[in-house]
Amino acid sequence: MKIAIVTDSTCDLEQEYLAQHDIYVLPLKVVFKDRQYHDRVDLQPKEFYARLAHEIPSTSMPGPGEVAELFSLLESKGYDHVLAVHISSGLSGTFNVVKMVAQQFPNLKVEVIDSKALSLGLGFLVMKAVQLRDLGEKFSDLVKQTKETQKKTKIFFIVKTLEYLKKGGRIGLIQSSLGELLDIKPIISVNEEGKYYTFAKVRGRKKSIEKLKELVLELIQGRKVNLAVAHSDAEEEGRRVLQDLVQAAGDSIQKYFLCELGPGMVVHCGPGLLGIIFNFV
Repeated sequence: MKIAIVTDSTCDLEQEYLAQHDIYVLPLKVVFKDRQYHDRVDLQPKEFYARLAHEIPSTSMPGPGEVAELFSLLESKGYDHVLAVHISSGLSGTFNVVKMVAQQFPNLKVEVIDSKALSLGLGFLVMKAVQLRDLGEKFSDLVKQTKETQKKTKIFFIVKTLEYLKKGGRIGLIQSSLGELLDIKPIISVNEEGKYYTFAKVRGRKKSIEKLKELVLELIQGRKVNLAVAHSDAEEEGRRVLQDLVQAAGDSIQKYFLCELGPGMVVHCGPGLLGIIFNFV
């Protein structure tokens, strides 16, 4: 049994980790008026922020041809099983495209998992699958335990402005306009369908960051977790939040990470996002 693990560029795992563990990544696309880029391949965050000041682009998912090309490559390399874990189907059509194309490869046993998450919420699932594969676990156990990890993963984030969520159709126009007027900073989470919803509302960024940390510490309550702080062009704030959580939660946090969102996600949230992602171990 030779198992390939596939994900997409929204997982926010470091390139070194992806290469070291032979993880195959389908990049989303960032579409400007004059050019289309492949997320994290020919467009990195710093370059993206410079361009974002002049134009807010759109995004598109990997096409069926690109997915088929990857599966053909996996076949040629002797893989017979594929575990594909992707960004929430409530936020992108990537999951559905991969699932459709997989049916065209009868020689591959493919399981496509909807992470119902993004960033390291997706990345944690990929890491779990890698760990189990490298331990020599059966494919069925990889699938089962990765799905169990998905159910134990939580995501909460705040954004600097609601403008990008509004333009991406992720939040209602009236809600976003009223929120900006009153400086309301919703703490956003992801529901069981993998879609955004408002978990709490706080006025002002400083208070919203404190509330974000507070609610995560309440949810952890001494249980063992892996934890990540994600940011978009807010590294200094992200490091402070991570440091505060590690100090407050102590031995509850087994592994912790700081990650920067890729361009494909920042299109829809804008610079200044701060998020906390954790999964119960």
